[in-house]
Amino acid sequence: MHSPFADHQLIQLKQKHLDARASFVGNEILVTQVPNLSGEFTQFQSHFQDCMEMYAEAEEVAAYLDAHQEWFRRCADPMEVEPIGAHSYALVIGQFGAFGYELEPKIALELLPKENGIYCIRTIPIPDYIPQNYDVDFQASQTFVEIPTKEYLQGQNSDYEQLPPVITRVEWTLDLKVFLCFPKFIQKLPQSLIQTTGNRLLGQIVRNISRRLTYKVQQDFHSSRGLPMPRKAKR
Repeated sequence: MHSPFADHQLIQLKQKHLDARASFVGNEILVTQVPNLSGEFTQFQSHFQDCMEMYAEAEEVAAYLDAHQEWFRRCADPMEVEPIGAHSYALVIGQFGAFGYELEPKIALELLPKENGIYCIRTIPIPDYIPQNYDVDFQASQTFVEIPTKEYLQGQNSDYEQLPPVITRVEWTLDLKVFLCFPKFIQKLPQSLIQTTGNRLLGQIVRNISRRLTYKVQQDFHSSRGLPMPRKAKR
């Protein structure tokens, strides 16, 4: 039997989408049920990998990332961002809706200093704030790989003389968990629809935070140094 809900758009993001150059190279999504005293949370768990190229040596890229107080709020726009610590920010990542049910997740991200050549970003609690009917666990790590510029630009009609002898590829992984406690009228829907709703929510959270931030960081870094933007890589 055809469900009348199947023709609805399950998740709708009300913020403007911005261009993103980084491309996913793989992801996996798992869905499980998690008991809760106030209701039943559905857990959506996903793993993503991505990378971005920076026309600079790793040392210069590291210095830029370390000074996140200078660029994070600017690059996170139009998301609402509020500093809550020396290395952490609270973000409102967008308003989502499904079948008359709306949710506006707010999370805090901590940008940890580099340790053993790895940068990590993780979610932390927001002071004096308790999320209602949802929770997000965002755990990301970044590593640097230097590539000879001639090798990277091989086959491209690009003038690499203005670039450094090596460029830096920032490779990152993200383990993301989203916990949702749906209202009863949504819990009555087929599990497949609920799963699709959660999967779309995951994709949009990643697109809002990771892909957009990646592109805007690239743009901010290269424009501040008078360098061209790297071309979108074919993956």
